[in-house]
Amino acid sequence: MRIISGTKKSISIRAPKNLPVRPTTDKVKESLFNIISNKFDIAGLTVLDLFSGTGNISYEFASRGCSDLVSVDNNHNCIKFISKTSLKFEFNIQTKKIDYKTYLKNTKKKFDIIFADPPYDFLKKQYIEMINQIKEFDILNKDGEIIIEHSSNVILFDSNENIEERKYGSSVLTILKKASL
Repeated sequence: MRIISGTKKSISIRAPKNLPVRPTTDKVKESLFNIISNKFDIAGLTVLDLFSGTGNISYEFASRGCSDLVSVDNNHNCIKFISKTSLKFEFNIQTKKIDYKTYLKNTKKKFDIIFADPPYDFLKKQYIEMINQIKEFDILNKDGEIIIEHSSNVILFDSNENIEERKYGSSVLTILKKASL
């Protein structure tokens, strides 16, 4: 994987082969950050990267100036890799080795962006449960957005003016404004 933009632009990061991950492709990542950059000042954001895996999305946020960033994953090796990489490149990424449900329930932080990239075998009801938890625990700021990367085989919502979907091959980015929760 490589960092597309920012202070660490073009740096390649090699994750260990034993991590149980499916990193976001450069095409999807570039589109994601074009969407975010057109709406927000990245440097001023508070970001939660759920199911952070290799840390691919977190590194991109950090390279673009985001300094209030939390990466959550329940896999010890993923969190260890993100911590090590964050230290190496002097990124200010807080890592949490914890199940996402437990984190959402117990965090006292509020976020501007919550990016979630669960395993592609997540069921629609699991996505809806995650969104409902974010709403219930009120961890999304007033003008915040949830961005979910998921398989194109999963249709999360019917048409809604506060929900945006962008398809990129077998991946979809579903973007929910707080108003749609």
